[in-house]
Amino acid sequence: MDLQTRKINFIQDFLKLESEKAITHLEKLLQKETQNNSELKPMTMKAFQKRIDQSTEDAKNGRLTESSTLISEIGQWS
Repeated sequence: MDLQTRKINFIQDFLKLESEKAITHLEKLLQKETQNNSELKPMTMKAFQKRIDQSTEDAKNGRLTESSTLISEIGQWS
């Protein structure tokens, strides 16, 4: 199974979680891993503002996907 498929499977399983304890544990693990990951670089303020502007423009023009639609689509990937 390739990395992309594993990520998708993980996200699907994560969305099904009801345990706050498990979610907290996974959040802490992710924070720890991303702090140690030198590949992650902070976004510049200019890039951040550009992303905000693009998101606002997308919202104004109806280029959105409802979370329920996205979850349904993800469910069909397997």
